[in-house]
Order: sequence, then C-alpha cells, then structure tokens
Amino acid sequence: MKPQDIIAGKTSLWIFGYGSLVWKPDFKYKRSKVGYVAGYKRRFWHGDNFHRGNDDLPGRVVTLIEDNDASTWGVAFEVTGSQVEESLKYLNVRETACGGYITRAVDFFPEGESPVQALVYIATSDNPLYLGPASPEEIGAQIAVCSGKTGHNLEYLLRLAEFMRSFCPQVEDPHLFSIEAAALAMVPYLLAAQ
Repeated sequence: MKPQDIIAGKTSLWIFGYGSLVWKPDFKYKRSKVGYVAGYKRRFWHGDNFHRGNDDLPGRVVTLIEDNDASTWGVAFEVTGSQVEESLKYLNVRETACGGYITRAVDFFPEGESPVQALVYIATSDNPLYLGPASPEEIGAQIAVCSGKTGHNLEYLLRLAEFMRSFCPQVEDPHLFSIEAAALAMVPYLLAAQ
C-alpha cells in the first residue's frame, strides 16, 4: 500500500514510530502521543547500510513482525495540512528509499484514549537488507561495532531502550532489553581492542 492511498482526501494523518522516530521524527507535526499498535512485535531484524551501518558492516535496526499476541509501543505523530505532504515526502526518502520499508494503515492505541488509524513503515523479509532473526548476543555484538552516516548503531539501541524506560515503564520488552545487555557487555572488549 502506498502512503498516498492511505491519506487520499485526508487533511490530518497519524504516523506511528517504533524505532528512531520516537526520539528523532525530523518532520513538523501538530502533536504526538505515546501508545501502541496491536498484532506486531518489534525486532532488530532489519539491516541498515546507510544510517547505522555500511555495506561492509550493516547495522541492525527495528522492524515490525506480525504476531497476533504481541503489541509494540512507540509514538504517533499527528500531521495536518501541508505537514501531511511534507512529512510523507521526507519519510519516503528516510524509510522507503534508503531502508526498503512498506507502509500499512494500522490501529494506534494512545494511552487511555480511543484508537486512531495511523500510517506505519515496516521492513519486509523480501528486502535485500533484511537480516532476520539471530540470538540477542549475535545482534548485540553486531550493533556494538556498526556505525553509519547518522551515528553509531549502539546509540540507536540505547536511545530506543531509554525511550521505553522513560515513556513506557510498565511495558516489558525482553527482545530490546536482552540485546541492550548483550551490546553493552561487548563495550569493554571493544575498548580494550583499540
């Protein structure tokens, strides 16, 4: 589904972020809300050879995997008027052109409020950068050594973990926190090797 199909005739749109968008949307928006989408789990299964890695050492960033029993917490941003077109133009470069994501319309559940439809970008397994599952130790080790044009892959991981602790302290995210622990355990070894 293309973003323009989802927004046809709308003057307002919610965009759900579950990775770097939670701390760095880089587009103008009217307001934001913390909440979740149901039926998806967040996984560090997508490769990144631009923002957080390169062709030789692709970093790992998150995508959403369908799972009826799961939910993923993040932030939805409401864009209105000219912000709709501007934000989608920007995100189509950031997510679709560089990262190979598709778009879907999902129900977003803001904390304590009724759900709203939101646009979400999801990397799929048919993408050449898709890395798939690995153990927390393997993923953490990869993240600990990768860096790209936007910064170190470890920064991405730590910022996402910090967001969850600060804004969603009631939510358990074993995948995220086990990878954080594995990556941080690698840091002393990396420093010693320098």
